[in-house]
Order: sequence, then structure tokens, then C-alpha cells
Amino acid sequence: MRNIPLVDLKAQYYEIKDELHSSWEEILNGMNLFLGPNVQSFEKEFAGYLGVKNCIGVDNGTDALCIAIRSANIKEGTKVITCSHTFFATVEAICLVGCEPILVDIDEKTYNISPEEIIKYIEENAKFDGERLIDKDGKVISAIMPVHLYGQPAEMDKIIKIARKYHLLVIEDASQAQGAEYKGKKVGSIGDITGMSFYFSKNLGAFGEAGCVTTNNDEFAKNAKLLRVHGQIDKYTHELLGYNSRLDELQAAVLRIKLKRLDKWNERRIKISEIYKENLKDLPIILPEKLDYVKHVYHLFVIRNKKRDQLFEHLKKNGIGVGVHYPIPCHMQTPLKDRKFRLPVTEKVSKEVLSLPIYPHMNDDDVLYVCDKIKEFFKGGL
Repeated sequence: MRNIPLVDLKAQYYEIKDELHSSWEEILNGMNLFLGPNVQSFEKEFAGYLGVKNCIGVDNGTDALCIAIRSANIKEGTKVITCSHTFFATVEAICLVGCEPILVDIDEKTYNISPEEIIKYIEENAKFDGERLIDKDGKVISAIMPVHLYGQPAEMDKIIKIARKYHLLVIEDASQAQGAEYKGKKVGSIGDITGMSFYFSKNLGAFGEAGCVTTNNDEFAKNAKLLRVHGQIDKYTHELLGYNSRLDELQAAVLRIKLKRLDKWNERRIKISEIYKENLKDLPIILPEKLDYVKHVYHLFVIRNKKRDQLFEHLKKNGIGVGVHYPIPCHMQTPLKDRKFRLPVTEKVSKEVLSLPIYPHMNDDDVLYVCDKIKEFFKGGL
């Protein structure tokens, strides 16, 4: 029996080991550990990679989203439209900065937030006074936060059109889609501001926690730089209440080294996805659908089947690392239960999704082994 993890971080480490250790030795000899030359270089390099003016390195993805919201001058007590089928940090960040999430349903084919559901919510629940979009309870709706889930960009043209019509800001959560593109533009460069995680399992991941904020708006960038260091304008002088969220030099060095390989690693993910699709196409499962005009970078390869839990156990017994992203939608989690959102597609999908192993160093034989074990499951009539 083989042992195939959901993601293999060791293989990635071994590829960059020598370069990484050399870089870390230099950093540790100098003991300039925060916001030093590696952070500054990474910010410049990643901004160039995305085609965006500003990149601000922070400590983690949750802070990145909180800082992005606050940097864009979104007021406490206002509402932000997003989805429930995402990691909890997306919704959590909205709440942590004193805003209120409006959760709408997803598109069943892409699993991303549905622009049609955004429009439906607005038309049924809000009024636009020419300046502001006011929800039925009298609170202002200030922004939309699309999540580029599993590596596929959300429908940004449609979302931005809605946002401009109603004077809303667009905050991208691009944590699962480093290198993904929507109509030739990289995610993280399309909305007004972006929060991004570099959690270690991401397509571009640190060896621990890290994140960044990206924007073309210089005022928002200035705000983000203040917020990541306690709102400090100089030593012991604080202009606002901020965070202790500095990107450290060791993680920035990891990200710089990995960034040079990101496109190559993403292309390998795409190749693995093609092998999966070709070998699983005749089985009674729903395979990922890619929009024609996007570059999907397959942070996760997610299939669907009503016998998800049985298939999960079958694959685990055969040494295959599988996951479920996400079994309990955000609106059904304890902190949000009382808000009573009705999201039938999200709830349906959450009971059927199954993530198969996919990582750049996965070889074709292992991909085919996973396919064979899935075929075995359905052949056995389980």
C-alpha cells in the first residue's frame, strides 16, 4: 500500500533546502529579523509578479484580511457581502474589525460566490440612495469580499460591475489562488485591495504563517503599513490602533525563494488536474469545472459525490491523504448560527466535496494510483 499525503511539504523543502539555509544563515548572522531587506525585496518582487503597485507583508492571512478592510476605510458597523463556503477566517476577519457579514450562496459549478446571488440579495433587501447602499435594518453595505476558492478566480468583472453600481469596495481574498488569473490579470490586482495568506500549505506558502495586503491605492497602502505595526508613525508615536503583524525576515526569505518557482509549481498542479480529469471522467462523480477565461491553479482538486464519507474512508484505508474543504459552512458555525442565512447550494456542496492529493512534487504514478482506488470504490458498488 502506498502512502500519498494530501500535500507533501517535505518534497518542496528538499528542492529549496540549500538556497534556503544559505539565506537563513545570512539573516541570522545579521539578526535583522523584521521588515528588513528580505521583506522589502519580497514586497517589491511579489508586487511586480502580480502587476500591482503595493504589497505590504504581514504576519498571517487573517491579519491580512483585517488590515485590508480597515486600510480601505470601511467603517465599523457596516456590512460586507461574502460567501459561507470558505475557510472561517474570511468571515471572521469581517467580524473582528467590527463589521457584519452578509453571506450569499455560491455558484454550484465553480464553488465561488455567485454574482447573481449578490444581485438577488441587494434587490430583495437593500435600497440605494444614490450615495450609499442601505440594508433593510438601516445599516450601510460597504463592500464585497469575493474568495478565489480552491485556486479558481471568482467572476470579478460581474462583481466589480455590481460594486461600482452601488458604490461598494471590492476586497479580494486571494489566499488560495497565488498565480491564478482572471482574463489575463492575476488575482490580487483586480479589486480595490486584497488580503492574502501564505500559510504553509498554500501554492505560495511560508514555513509557518505569513500574509500580505496588495493594492493599487497608495492611501490604502499607507494605512496598511501603519496598521501592521501598532499604528506607529515613528518609535513610540502611534496614530491609530493597529496590530502586531510584521512579516519576519525568515519567512520573507522562504517566500522569495518559492516565488521564483511558483509558476513552474502551478503548471505541475494544472498537469495533475488534467490527469485526474481524464481518468475520472466516466465515474459517477462531479469533477472541477474551470471557466474558459481563467487560469485555475488548483490549490485543491475537489470532486463531489453523495457517498463522500464512504469514499473518504476507502481512500484513507488505501494510504491516500484526502480532505474535506469545508464540511461545516461558516453560517452554520457557532458564532454565526443565530443569523439564520439560507444557503441551499452551500449546504448541499458541503456534504459532497472531497479534496484529492495535489502538490507540485506528486508524480504521475501516484496520481494514477489515486484514480485506480477511486475506480475500485465504484466498481465494488460501495
